[in-house]
Order: sequence, then C-alpha cells, then structure tokens
Amino acid sequence: MVVLTASIYYLATRYTFSDFYKRLETRAVIAARIMLENESGSVDVFKEMRDRILEKLPQENDYIYEITQGETFEDECKELGLPKSFFQNILEGRYSEYQKKNIFYVGILYENGGKRFVVIVSAENYYYSHHIDNLKSILLAVVIAISLLVLFISIVFSKYIFNPVRQITNQVKSISSENLHLRLQTSSKNDDINELRNTFNTMLNRLETTFATQNNFISNASHELRTPLTVIIGEADVALSRTRTVDEYKDSLKSILTEAERLERITRSLLFLAQTGFDGKRQTMELLRADQILWDVKETMDRLNPKNKIQIDLSLIPDNPLKLKIRGNQQLLHLAISNVVNNACKYSSNQVVKISIGTTDDQVIFVVKDVGIGIPPSEMEFIYDPFYRATNTKSFEGYGIGLPLTRNIMRQHGGTISVSSQVNEGTTVRLTLPLEKIEAYL
Repeated sequence: MVVLTASIYYLATRYTFSDFYKRLETRAVIAARIMLENESGSVDVFKEMRDRILEKLPQENDYIYEITQGETFEDECKELGLPKSFFQNILEGRYSEYQKKNIFYVGILYENGGKRFVVIVSAENYYYSHHIDNLKSILLAVVIAISLLVLFISIVFSKYIFNPVRQITNQVKSISSENLHLRLQTSSKNDDINELRNTFNTMLNRLETTFATQNNFISNASHELRTPLTVIIGEADVALSRTRTVDEYKDSLKSILTEAERLERITRSLLFLAQTGFDGKRQTMELLRADQILWDVKETMDRLNPKNKIQIDLSLIPDNPLKLKIRGNQQLLHLAISNVVNNACKYSSNQVVKISIGTTDDQVIFVVKDVGIGIPPSEMEFIYDPFYRATNTKSFEGYGIGLPLTRNIMRQHGGTISVSSQVNEGTTVRLTLPLEKIEAYL
C-alpha cells in the first residue's frame, strides 16, 4: 500500500507539473500576440479569448523583453530570480521552464516584425499547492485506515487459524512417558492442521513402541543375566556351606562353569549388538565373494551342529564371478548369516534348511528357508527387540539376540533383512547386500 500510494502521488505530481507548464506555454503565446501584434482586430480577439475563456491564474505575470545585440539578461535574471540558463535556452530557440517553490515559469522565443522577443509567463501552480496536498492527505488517510483494517483482520484471522495449533500444543504438553497411549484428536478434513495431528500421532506411535521395546529389553536382559548369576551364587554358597567331597566340589564347579560360559556368551552377544548398533564405529571393510561366505557358514555349522540338514541352492548363481563381489567385514557378515542359519536349524529341529543365493543388477540375495515352528503373526513386530523370544520357543535354548544383531550388521553394510513366517509351516529370511560396482574390476 505504501509503494502504491507513493507511486500514485509521484505520477499525479509529474502530471500536474507537465499540464501546468503546457498551460503557461499557451498563455505565453497568447500574451505575445496580444502585446506584439500590430493589428488591433487580432489583439482584441486574443484579449477577449484570454479574459473570457482562460481562467485567471493566481499570481499570474507576463514579461516581454526585446532581444538586442549583446543582450545577456543578467539584470532580468536577478530581478526575476531565474538562472542564466533559463534565458540561454530561450535565446537558443528552445522552450524553457523553471520552478521556484510554488511559482512556475515558462519562457518562449517569439518573433514579430523582424524582431525577436523573450516572452515569460509565471503563475502559482494552484493544482500543486492545493489539489496535490489534498491528494497527499487523502492517500495518507487511506493507507492508515487500510493498515488498521488489515491489522484488525489479521489479528482475528490469526486467532482463528492458530487456535487449532494452540490446541495441539496444549494436548502435546499433557502427554509424557507415563501416558504415551494418548493421541491427538483428528478429523476427517484433509488439511494441513489435520496432517500435523496425524504426524504427531505417528511420532507418538514410534515413541510408544520405542519405550515398550526398551522396557521389554530391560525386563528380558535382566532375566537372562540374573539367571546364571543366581545359579553361580547358589552353587558357590552350597559348596561353601560345609566341607564336601572332591566329586561334589567338581560337580559344583562344573555347574558354575556352565553358567559362567552362558553368562559370557550373553555378554559377548551384547557387546556385538552394541558395536553394530552405532554408525560411529567403523569396521574394516574388504572385497569378498558372497558365495564363499556362504560356504564358510556351512562349514562352521557342520562343525558346531553335525546333525544339520543344510542344502545350498546355487541354481541362480551368475556365471560371472564379478557379480558376486561385495564389500564388507567378513567376520560380521559370517556372524549375521550364521545367526539366521542356526535359528533355522534349531527351530526346525534339524530338518531340511534350504539356502539359496542369487543376484540382481545391484544386489546379492540370500534366502534361508526352514520348515520349523514359525513365528506367531501377533509377535512379528517384536522379533528385532533384543532378548525378545516368541512364546512358542520356550523349549529351545537361546537369548533373543540373533535377529537384532543380524539386522544391525546388515544395516552397517547397506543391506536389508526381511522375515516372513507361518506357525508350524516354517520361516523364510531374506538377506540383501549391495554389489560392488563391476567397472572397478574390469
């Protein structure tokens, strides 16, 4: 509004100046003809035109000076308060104009009867001094009025617009770790405010899941760690309660050793889980062949569990060995795949476990499929929670760290893990890793 009104004021002022100068130029021509024409009839006509048709301007004055040889008009400049350039322009045959406060001057060169004259007309610009000032006052009042109106509308509108935001703020303030089940009220409207509510609710869902996972981890971890410690302390107390035979001491030490080894395995698994859970810990990466890792896992499983029935399917393996190249940490990838294969053998009671390997343009894919007990659908969302074990695995030994550890390792290598399962029909685990660029080896 300020720019608009300033532009209107500027353009109106320029137009007023231009129009008034044209008025004065017309009057200068008329004044010259009235004063210098010799024919009385013409003079009378022009006088009548000036008196009847043209409006008398405030402080209007006419000045006519004959141009003589060597005339510089210095005295006239001082008398009228005009610069020398004003007269110089007229002498050169050009139109000349000048403004002194509210008085405007226009000068022309007029020739009559072989003589040349300087004709000057001056007058106060009534339109500038009165109408433009009036326009300025009107524009200023309009700007102030519209600004106040816009301010009032903005305040009312902002209260209407931000009221839902304030409601969201108040509802969010009332939600804490003790009542994460609460959610913001949503509506059927498809607008930004409702999208904001849905975003908050989605975030609260993630937070609630994270808190539940943390509580579940603490509960399960404390149970897994407390059990061997309780056995160790109990055996030591029993052994030390009285003097016993050598065989009794050996039995107590064997029991303590077994539980200590179990405790050591849990602790080592936790350390691996912690190491693979932080991106800041860099692991040594090297160029590896995916199929070689698979054969190493098979060899390890044969040594640890000779009763396994692992079958490796190489029907989808590419002919080009470069398409099996991956970059990663051999120990961690071996551990990740071993965890999946070991679970498949364990939860299928050493029935047939099929491992397939194949590649796409940019990935190598491992698929491990068993025909074991499966995972209940309602518990699939918890399979990556550390120490979480499905309800149908109570008769199997384990700690619930294998899948979380595998997922962390896959993430470190830019890969993925996906699990699908049906109870009493089996589980399929799909592991993907990015292939190294082939051009690097050509």
